[in-house]
Amino acid sequence: MEAERQQISDEIVETLGREVPAYTRPLSGAFGDAVRFGVDQALQQFVAMVRDPGTAQREEGRRVYVALGRGELEAGRSIGALLAAYRLGAQVAWRRLADASLAAGLSQQDTNLLAESIFAYIDALSAESAEGYAQAQAERAGELDARRGELIELLVRGGLGADPRALASAAEQANWPVPPELAVVVWHEDLGRTPAARLPQSTIFTLLDRQFVALLPEPRDNTRRGQLVRGFAAISAGLGSVATPAEAPRSYEHARAALRLGRERGLEGIVIADEHRAELIVRADHVLVDEIRQSRLAVLDDETENARARLTETLLAWLRNDGNVTAAAEELHVHAQTMRYRMARLRELLGDVLDDPDARFELEYALRAPD
Repeated sequence: MEAERQQISDEIVETLGREVPAYTRPLSGAFGDAVRFGVDQALQQFVAMVRDPGTAQREEGRRVYVALGRGELEAGRSIGALLAAYRLGAQVAWRRLADASLAAGLSQQDTNLLAESIFAYIDALSAESAEGYAQAQAERAGELDARRGELIELLVRGGLGADPRALASAAEQANWPVPPELAVVVWHEDLGRTPAARLPQSTIFTLLDRQFVALLPEPRDNTRRGQLVRGFAAISAGLGSVATPAEAPRSYEHARAALRLGRERGLEGIVIADEHRAELIVRADHVLVDEIRQSRLAVLDDETENARARLTETLLAWLRNDGNVTAAAEELHVHAQTMRYRMARLRELLGDVLDDPDARFELEYALRAPD
């Protein structure tokens, strides 16, 4: 075997350059050196293991073949080319060693064992290179995820401003073509990354502010929106308004507000901000809500807690139904006479305020807001 090693190495290199499509180019420079080194190392290690199978160490060789696997990804090739090269090399080596075995007078049993050993050895090299390839893939995916996370954060925080060059550069690094329009989707970090698998194609996501944040391209497309709604039917999430990339911070804030609304009210599935604008408006300024309550509803403070709850419920139903007592009574599932009695009490307390359109608007605004 030792005497045949150099000739086998030369033949393998020549055969690889001729028969493996990914390697059909002059085996010169760094690429050629790497191929020759890999072949020489494989044969040298195999001979060493045959000579002393009990003590031979392959850690250094392992690093070589893990590195070869990583190099295939960096060169833009699939791992299949390298694995095919290993198999072809094993075939060449076996043909030459089979001839040498016959010439040396090896028994058939030993010759068979040699063949098994060669192909088992090649399987081990293949596994090491596949491991290196997978490591490189994982690192590249991690790097890409990081770049996309940076892009998402820049967009939703307004960090890119109106600079199209900065946006184009960040998008290129993230390998994500920025669409003309997008919408932000958010869900709480407690749910983990699993919901991301339900997002429509080309949607990217990251973890930000203890929430997962996704950018949905083409949000007006009914098919994509339908896929999102169905996919998140059992997942608490918020969908922001449609926005240009420059307006992404607005969509982000609306998505977060929609998620809060859904959690407060126990709504199932994804809460679409555009379908709950009135409720989101009254949640936007808690200070203003408190001011209106103090100025418009302070007259209810002297009522008992139960009476105050009934009156505020009655007043909101009356306002929501444009002063229609019958409709308001039906909404509250009470008798119309009960509704009239309560409204009479509210008129005693609020007086002409109930006849002022602006005051009624303020009252409804305050009553719709959460405590």
